[in-house]
This record gives sequence, structure tokens and C-alpha cells, in this order.
Amino acid sequence: MGKEEKKFNWGSALIGAAAATATALVISTKPRDPTFHLISIDLTSFKLNFPALDAEMILTVHVTNPNVAPIHYSDTEMSIFYDGSLLGSAPVMAGSQPPRSCQMLRLPARLSGLQLAQNGKKFLADVARREMVLDSTVDISGAAKVLWWNHKFKVHVDSHVIVDPLFFDVIDQENNSKLDFVQS
Repeated sequence: MGKEEKKFNWGSALIGAAAATATALVISTKPRDPTFHLISIDLTSFKLNFPALDAEMILTVHVTNPNVAPIHYSDTEMSIFYDGSLLGSAPVMAGSQPPRSCQMLRLPARLSGLQLAQNGKKFLADVARREMVLDSTVDISGAAKVLWWNHKFKVHVDSHVIVDPLFFDVIDQENNSKLDFVQS
């Protein structure tokens, strides 16, 4: 009986391939939150801030940009908390990071000995347990360049870190970051 022979349609094949490519491009370029991990804390010095000693240290932070666009960010400051009180801060200098890359940031931090002394009983208990809980927060603003557009963004990072107060070893940590695009 009459079988119809269908011919291959190059137009339909090209439209299908273009649709699949566009879908893959949209999925791979969807913005993702960057990741942050505190690698180490290095005590550099003590500064007399009468009636207490302030501690100066370097925080080494591993940052991953999982996105397909390079980012440029402005100066900001990370706040460090102990038992709900502001203990110190660490400036984050302006910089940039290539797409889909990792880099180490070395942040100079200063912690207030006076603030630590006000939480003396808890601090001594933490030293005895060799576990001290520090929280930090930072908001990083910048722009990601995609083709010829600069997309402004803001990343809010909350960190909960458990350290050994004697040797400054990082015992455990939980870092949460939230990426938001800013309407301009």
C-alpha cells in the first residue's frame, strides 16, 4: 500500500540544534552563589590598647567564583562577633576574580582584647574546652561583566566558625552566601 517516504528536513534539524544550544547556554550561565571557606588564622601580633591587648591576625579565606563571568568588587569590611558582641573586623580590599576560579584572600583582622575581657568568664570556659565560636558577616558589592553589560550584584555572607582559642586552628565552619542582583 502507499508508504510515504519522509525526507530529512535540515531546517527543522537546525532549529532543534539552536534550541538545544540556547537551553544549555541559559542553564550554564545561571548565576550561582560564590563559596567562602576560612582556611587558617595566623596570629601576627598583640597591640597594647590600654587596659587590654588587641590581637592582630591574618585570616586566609578560600573564595570560589563558580560563574561564567569575571567579577569586580569594591572595598568592604567583615565584622567578627563573639557571643553576640562585635569583637573586631577585617577589611576586604577591592579586587577582581576570573570566571570559574578559586583564589585565596589574606585579610588582616584586629580583635578587641577589651571586648574579649568583657566576656571573660565565657572566654575562659571556651579556652578550657578549646572551642570558641566566632560569627562573621560581610556584604560585598560589585559587578559581573557579561558581554558588554555590567550586572551589579551584592553578596551577603554569614559565617559560623569554631576555632581552638589556643592554637587558632579552624575546627568546624558553616558559611552561607546569598547572591542578589541590584537593579540600576
